[in-house]
Order: sequence, then structure tokens, then C-alpha cells
Amino acid sequence: MSQSPACVILAGGLARRMGGGDKPLKTIGGKTILDRVIECVTPQCAVIALNANGEPARFAQWKLPVVADSIDGFAGPLAGVLAGMDWAAQHAPLSPFLLSVAADCPFLPNDLVAKLESTREATDADICVAHSGDQAHPVIALWRVALREDLRRALVDENMRKIDRWTARYKMARADWRVEPVDPFFNANTPDDIAEAERLLREV
Repeated sequence: MSQSPACVILAGGLARRMGGGDKPLKTIGGKTILDRVIECVTPQCAVIALNANGEPARFAQWKLPVVADSIDGFAGPLAGVLAGMDWAAQHAPLSPFLLSVAADCPFLPNDLVAKLESTREATDADICVAHSGDQAHPVIALWRVALREDLRRALVDENMRKIDRWTARYKMARADWRVEPVDPFFNANTPDDIAEAERLLREV
């Protein structure tokens, strides 16, 4: 396996369905979702940064670099991926790939990087996206950091916001996970999702 990837945890969303605030700071089983994400990706990645907009001090207790979008106006997850690529290029120059994960996924798998990387290597893909059941999870992916200037142009010059439109330009692979007993990419978007996550936690 090649050099462990850098990781960006995407926490830049507006959390409208949660009623505002930071979704990753909600607790499940007495632990924040962000803590759960960090615990999962730390042994799998070379370095980790948090992509978040607004006041970075609210994440100070985690002692992670906080990188904001360089594209104005809450341009969506692609802007967070670009921020992560730029950070990785500077702080992990030996890691040709960046792992992005959503900060609201409390059940991420411990084989996330291994499976994404082995699938990517087998296909020589530029991007490898996580998939479970019949659903792709495009914000949970390995990205070739060398694509960052292409992504910047797409965001700035083309006003591109949809992940699928941009990834369609490149060789992409898909790594599959089972959804039993729990979908590893379950994400907590609403208060009802938090309640469901508490229930699922007992099954993990």
C-alpha cells in the first residue's frame, strides 16, 4: 500500500435540517460524532485537518488544524475537498491522495482507507468513492491531490457545485461495504437521525 493519505473531515455544512449549529458536536452514546470520526480515521491517515467555516475556536479542544473554504458563499462539499487538497499539498506532500469524510457519520469503518485504496489501485482510478447498499457516498472518498487546480477552476470559473458532475470527468472507482448490521455511512442530519443512531449504536 502507498503512503497513508492525508484526511480532511468535512464539517462546513449549515446543518439546516438539524436546526442549525454544528452537527458533529451532537452526542451519540455520550460521545460527540466528531470524536467518533476522529477516533476512526486517526490510525488510518498520515495527518488530519478539519474543514469548517466560521469561528474555528469552537473546535479548539480537538487540537486539529481548521481550514476554511477558499471559495466564498458556502460552495458545498467540493469547496471543502479543495480546502483539504490545498492543506494536504502543503502539510503532507508525500501523500498523493486525500481522504475526505463527512463529520456527521458516527459509524465509519475501520477498513475505510484500506478498501478505498485497494479498489483504487486495482483500477488506477483518480478518485475512489465509498458505496453501501445501493447508495454512493461521494463526500467519503479518496481524491488525487494533483487534481486540485482542476477542481479550483471548476469551482471558480464554472461555478460547479455538484460533486457528480465534476467526478464524471475523471477515472472513478467504487468501493463497496455491507449495510448490515449498520450502514457504516449512516449520517446524522436531523434530530430523528440522532435518535436512530443511539438505537443503532447498540447493534454495532
